[in-house]
Amino acid sequence: MATNPEIERRRTFAIVAHPDAGKTSLTEKFLLFGGQIQVAGAVKSNKIKKTATSDWMDIEKQRGISVTTSVMEFDYKDYKVNILDTPGHQDFAEDTYRTLTAVDSVIIVVDGAKGVETQTRKLMEVCRMRNTPVIIFVNKMDREAKDPFDLMDELEEELVIQVRPLTWPIESGPRFKGVYNLYEHNLNLFQPSKQVVTEKVEVDITTEELDQRIGRDLADKLRGELELIEGVYPEFNVDEYLKGETAPVFFGSALNNFGVEELLNTFVEIAPSPRPVQAEERVVMPDEPRFTGFIFKITANIDPNHRSCIAFCKVCSGKFSRNVPYYHVRHDKTMRFSSPTQFMAQRKTTVDEAWAGDIIGLPDNGTFKIGDTLTEGEHLHFRGLPSFSPEMFKYIENADPMKQKQLAKGIDQLMDEGVAQLFVNQFNGRKIIGTVGQLQFEVIQYRLEHEYNAKCRWEPVSLYKACWIESDDPAELDAFKKRKYQYMAKDREGRDVFLADSGYVLQMAQMDFKHIKFHFTSEF
Repeated sequence: MATNPEIERRRTFAIVAHPDAGKTSLTEKFLLFGGQIQVAGAVKSNKIKKTATSDWMDIEKQRGISVTTSVMEFDYKDYKVNILDTPGHQDFAEDTYRTLTAVDSVIIVVDGAKGVETQTRKLMEVCRMRNTPVIIFVNKMDREAKDPFDLMDELEEELVIQVRPLTWPIESGPRFKGVYNLYEHNLNLFQPSKQVVTEKVEVDITTEELDQRIGRDLADKLRGELELIEGVYPEFNVDEYLKGETAPVFFGSALNNFGVEELLNTFVEIAPSPRPVQAEERVVMPDEPRFTGFIFKITANIDPNHRSCIAFCKVCSGKFSRNVPYYHVRHDKTMRFSSPTQFMAQRKTTVDEAWAGDIIGLPDNGTFKIGDTLTEGEHLHFRGLPSFSPEMFKYIENADPMKQKQLAKGIDQLMDEGVAQLFVNQFNGRKIIGTVGQLQFEVIQYRLEHEYNAKCRWEPVSLYKACWIESDDPAELDAFKKRKYQYMAKDREGRDVFLADSGYVLQMAQMDFKHIKFHFTSEF
């Protein structure tokens, strides 16, 4: 079977990390190398009035954090690179987990001083579940960092994966001299510069030139460390990386644009092209001639002048063409798309075609839900896009009676995005919003006001967990609903949800009603 060169040259990956490890800075530097931007916006600095390219919501610019995954694509050498920059903050973890279903590989950014943090561990678990290949970038080497050998041990232990350094740092902090590239056998000397790309110096490490460049002591230390690395770590094996068993490690400073090019060059060379995707019915191969794809994310108001939603579709196989009718499996009808787009954060361009591995934006006026499948007529269902059971709840109330319609529309669109979940209490008819983290309430309130011109206010409600319930015994289900009628709600699909107000109540309910199944994700 001939492989398609268009699909072979695609590299689709996500950048993930704990908050503030430097994901967005790294994304920007990639775009700099891809020729997409000329000056990277220092994410935190107020002197440079450019904010990060990938953070386009007002709230992201104000806080200097990413709250939604952004998609960017660029050409680099002979490759077409699709980056998904994800939020690191745990309150937006759900967005990140969903994004990981749409990528073929992952770059994990670790702060050299802090090492592995909780969010990094969780994200690694999601990668392990899917055997996603992982590359690790140890960032902020221009600040004081942990000993590189200790860092390697910590990565191996905490992320439960074999590691192999492909670049090695010479000191850190103010003494940071650069990195030695073990993959290409050359030395890159560090010159701090946030705005432009620094030059490389090629040095043979066996000669005295190395001593002149970085001093005799550091040169001897580097030679000793490199010998130790060759002794301790097995040769880097690309197949083991592709199976998700080994993670290559790079050192550098994303802010100062150092060590990033080595990472990018090695990445495009070894990272996988689009991989087969498991649907419920069968495995879908990327080079099949017929188009299939699924929606993994919906974003409202990328362009505030047009109140439109965009559904992000990951192309799993074949080729997507503009204006061709495709089959929407859940609605059981065909649809055409006259203006599919590709992204550079919020700059979008209309595309005529896209291949497996690409991420395209489809204009959405309420036709899509997260997890929807598009095909050329085949009945397929892609799974693995969970909505987790929320752990924080508040009543949402209209703060401006004149804006009832705007509020309803805003809530609807934001819930479609999967930002949070909406439950309607069957007892008093009030709307309850459930989220995974506190910060999401602020984001919802902010976006309702600024994007939909609707004001809301929150009222406390004391609940422990939402669980979806179903049963083969209608009488028992009925009895349960009667007994718990104050705590019964419906979700947007009209499914029954039990809002337990404490762990004890939930446990007792599970013991008393043996034939009722309690689900903690909405995927069942």
